[in-house]
Amino acid sequence: MDKQSLGSTIGTTLDRFINDKQGEFAFATGELSQLLRDIALAGKIINREVNKSGLLDIAGAYGATNVQGEEQQKLDVIADIRFTRALKNGGEVCAIISEEEDELIRLNSNSRYVVAMDPLDGSSNIDVNVSIGTIFSIYRRVTPVGTPVQMEDVLQKGDNQVAAGYILYGSSTMLVYTTGHGVNGFTFEPTLGEFLLSHQNMKCPQDGKIYSVNEGSYNSFEPEVKAYIEHCKKEQYSARYIGSLVADFHRNLLKGGIYIYPSTEKAPNGKLRLMYECNCLAFIAEQAGGMATDGNRRVMEIEPTELHQRVPLFIGSPDMVKKAHAFKGEEVIAQKS
Repeated sequence: MDKQSLGSTIGTTLDRFINDKQGEFAFATGELSQLLRDIALAGKIINREVNKSGLLDIAGAYGATNVQGEEQQKLDVIADIRFTRALKNGGEVCAIISEEEDELIRLNSNSRYVVAMDPLDGSSNIDVNVSIGTIFSIYRRVTPVGTPVQMEDVLQKGDNQVAAGYILYGSSTMLVYTTGHGVNGFTFEPTLGEFLLSHQNMKCPQDGKIYSVNEGSYNSFEPEVKAYIEHCKKEQYSARYIGSLVADFHRNLLKGGIYIYPSTEKAPNGKLRLMYECNCLAFIAEQAGGMATDGNRRVMEIEPTELHQRVPLFIGSPDMVKKAHAFKGEEVIAQKS
């Protein structure tokens, strides 16, 4: 790397980067840029809360379950409140889909954007100090601004996303996002209180040697999925499964690999949620040169029918996703032409 290239990334804050890229949108009026800043601010707050979770009484179960039937953790609830408050105060969002809320959250009908979010993914790992994350997708509403939000504004397929990203709270805190013009990552510098560009134009390796799947459910997988996992073992690939979707996806995005959460006997439609987990990561994967399918088709082509819809997920390096499909006896065009 020459001196000029090295210097171009040093000191580039998220705010400056967003401002520089604003011209990539024909309809940009500054609202999307502000929305991304609001999400980043909420991420800084959650980063602070996560880092204090061992010192304050904010770890452990909250004592309720969410719409998924999953036990809510205290930090789940805190993250949901913080992000909802940041988006409400920012004023750029007309509605929110949240993993932690049964119904649609309606905000400012004069705003143009819908946000789908998992405020704190991997929350079962909070108490054991393992990486967790926030996932978000941003859609542009389709009904006129100023009118009440309709379900057609919210239930849009992934191809309609205008931006998507995640914040990973790990050994360092990173915000990774795309607006359809490549993928860029920003690392939080706590002494400055800023996200700084650290991973420019991220690319997913074409192939990899890592497979990420919960093998505890192996006996309930479809035969084709079992066959692919046996292939991975035969090839002596590394099995890596953290149990935080963001963390598993992030590692494979950087190093090359495949993440699989297939249908099972217990969850025939898969476990992961289309609107605020799969669509977001599929958008990022494709923008980085990867693939994302539900085992049969591109994730981002799926027409949603409900807020908390579940789908299987095969995502990561394109050669590995294609190979997994080959074991199903299928070919798939998993990237938008």
